[in-house]
Amino acid sequence: MNDIRDPHRESGLLHAGSPLSEAQAVMVMLHGRGATAESILTLAKEVAVPGVAYLAPQATGYTWYPYSFLYPLEDNEPYLSSALKVVSRVIEKSGKPTEQIVLLGFSQGACLALEYAARHAQRYGGVIGLSGGLIGPDGLVRQDTGELEDTPVFIGCSDTDPHIPVARVHYTADVLRRLGAEVTEQIYPLMGHTVNQDEINFVKMLIQRVAKKTV
Repeated sequence: MNDIRDPHRESGLLHAGSPLSEAQAVMVMLHGRGATAESILTLAKEVAVPGVAYLAPQATGYTWYPYSFLYPLEDNEPYLSSALKVVSRVIEKSGKPTEQIVLLGFSQGACLALEYAARHAQRYGGVIGLSGGLIGPDGLVRQDTGELEDTPVFIGCSDTDPHIPVARVHYTADVLRRLGAEVTEQIYPLMGHTVNQDEINFVKMLIQRVAKKTV
């Protein structure tokens, strides 16, 4: 039975790529609403890099939090806090320093990855948000502390995404820059809510760079 205070506590975890004991880098992959760990791991096949372990947790009920990421934070509790704990547990399970870890998410998973990085600011190998933004309503006063220490961050989104306002993408990039990240923001005309080849190319380049640094 799920713990109503920590609904993702028993979430599953899939692993692809190199064994953790041999991995030079780890990519934590967070799926979107209504999707699965299996589905986000299909992206791992497109960016497969030797020496990289890909870890994909599964959200309980196929969603990390119940309402829009633009709703008041309390509306998405306790699911949001539980989802953030999942990311912490996966990072701990990897056994790697955060400099060797890349956080990646699509859609709801992108929101979760970006939010985690802001709330737990330190040097990561990278943070990739594909069609997502920081979580919370407009006008929220953020309480982020810490320093991202030039962590490379990529945020890609369409200017016509029905779920992600472009203004939220710009805001997210600004917040992460203020936390010390090296942010690449790409807005793709008329792309919709999906992932394109340019984004995949960037993801592969970044994970190759992280893995190479640790050889």
